[in-house]
Amino acid sequence: MLIGYARVSTSDQDLTMQLDALKAAGCEKVFTDKASGTKLDRAGLAEALGFGREGDSLVVWKLDRLGRSMKGLVDLAATLEGRKVDLRSLTDGIDTKGAAGRFFFNVMAALAVMERELILERTMAGLAAARRASKVGGSKRSMTPTKLDAARKLLNAGQPRKEVASAVGVSVATLYRHCPAGEREA
Repeated sequence: MLIGYARVSTSDQDLTMQLDALKAAGCEKVFTDKASGTKLDRAGLAEALGFGREGDSLVVWKLDRLGRSMKGLVDLAATLEGRKVDLRSLTDGIDTKGAAGRFFFNVMAALAVMERELILERTMAGLAAARRASKVGGSKRSMTPTKLDAARKLLNAGQPRKEVASAVGVSVATLYRHCPAGEREA
């Protein structure tokens, strides 16, 4: 039996392309996740692995859908091999039924890890360059010193937090973060 597994990293991404490819490949059962490939506890992957029986094949659209670390991919391949479940990656052309497929799997796993590390290196270099240029990343702070002063005055006057948050233009959570419960300013 061909068992499909599809994964996207965030909830706003779409699984349709992967699901279509897995159905076209003949997968009878497909499991999905919307979680980072670095997470080890993915419910859909655990279900797919639990569903597979000797002689079945776990099919993915691309190898990086299974995981991002070399150790994780190799451990997964060893688990599948121990259970006599093969692994197929549609776009990478990997099928571990044979020795060449197992070798190619290990090469592709190493390349996937290298790609992720290169992305991380470029990101860190970009952040370091921005820091040297005195640029700060992230969103603009919604709680300015002026808003904080106004919020504290309103809270000290006995105004409810929800009304204070609305009055200064921030969320209640932001107000709590900057003015914890029980805090009183003079």
